[in-house]
Amino acid sequence: MKSNYIYLITAFCIAFCSCTTVPKTTGVKDNFTIDLNARPIQIGEIELQIETFFGLGKLKKIIAPVTYYPKEDAVCLQYKFNMINCQQFWSRKGRLVFQSSLDRYNEDYDMRNLSRNDRKSQERYGETIGYLIWQQADFLVRARGNMRIHLGYTFKDKAPFFTVFQLDAEYIDEMARDNNRVSDIVTFFYTRAQAADLVSLFNQDMLDEYATGAKEPPAWNNRVDADRY
Repeated sequence: MKSNYIYLITAFCIAFCSCTTVPKTTGVKDNFTIDLNARPIQIGEIELQIETFFGLGKLKKIIAPVTYYPKEDAVCLQYKFNMINCQQFWSRKGRLVFQSSLDRYNEDYDMRNLSRNDRKSQERYGETIGYLIWQQADFLVRARGNMRIHLGYTFKDKAPFFTVFQLDAEYIDEMARDNNRVSDIVTFFYTRAQAADLVSLFNQDMLDEYATGAKEPPAWNNRVDADRY
């Protein structure tokens, strides 16, 4: 009887440990990093929406500069959230997931197949791994790490938006524990036209031309109808 009791306790401990030691970021094989000293190519800017300061509910339109890092083959969107400067990086695989997810969203949109009652709408079209760099001020630590990104949709102000749901990234400084950081969870809201603009900047042939110098980057757009990075 005693041996059976010990066996049950041991089995429970093994099962509990296996559940609590799952890595925070899944898809480790898709993780990637960015050289902080690399010089990116400015390829344009896009318009999108984020929630207002500290998530008060309403959407705020912003203009996000877009750059390309040829060495890592990564596209970067720059934005501010809660007064923190952020750089959201998309790998080639992540860009393909974004495009295929938008295609599925457009199909559902045209078929009127979007539901306000879908509790998993923000992750309906897939998941990928991104890379985030965030810094509150120039004199503070420049945190970075991989994060999971869900692609889906959300209704806001009675209208559907294609959404990028960015989960938190965790930065662990092995030299100074006080520098450890966890990023905010952020949802990005795109109209279909805005998402299409980003897909056009994800075009691989165009990015390759920028990387080789065969194509000159465009001039920055001086739109003033939204907050800028």
